[in-house]
Amino acid sequence: MEKTELLQDYVNAIYQNINAGLQAIEDILPKIQDDGFKNLVAEMQDKYYSLSKECEVYAKSEDIKGIKDNSWFEKVKMWMGVNMSTITDKSNRKIAEMLLLDTFMGYLTCIKDAADHRDISRELDEILEKLKNFQKSNIQTLIPYLN
Repeated sequence: MEKTELLQDYVNAIYQNINAGLQAIEDILPKIQDDGFKNLVAEMQDKYYSLSKECEVYAKSEDIKGIKDNSWFEKVKMWMGVNMSTITDKSNRKIAEMLLLDTFMGYLTCIKDAADHRDISRELDEILEKLKNFQKSNIQTLIPYLN
C-alpha cells in the first residue's frame, strides 16, 4: 500500500472511532434527565467534536479526500440500541453504563489501531493518543455513576 493509502486508512480509523463516540452521545444526550450529568456528557461531546476537527484538518493538510464516517447501518444500530435500552430506564446509572461500554470499545479500538498503524504518521499517533487518553478519562469519570 502506498503512503497516501496508509494515511487515509489510519485517519479513517481514528475518525470513525471519534464519530462513534459522538453518535453515542448525540443519541443518548436527549435521554438524560439530570442537568448536571447532561452538562458532563455535553462536555465530552465538545471534546469529541474537537478531535473530529483535528482529523479533518490533518486530512486536508495531507490532501486526503473523503475521510469516511461510520456507515448508515452502524448509526442505525447504535440509535436502536440506545432507544431500546432507555425505554424503561433513563437513570444516570443506565446511561453511564451505556456510555462506558461504548467508550471502552473505543479505547480498545485505539490500542488496536496504534498497533495496526505503526510508523505511519507521528501527527496521527498524537491524535490517537489524545483520543485514547480522553476515553480513559471518560471511563474514570463515568464509573462513579454506576453506584
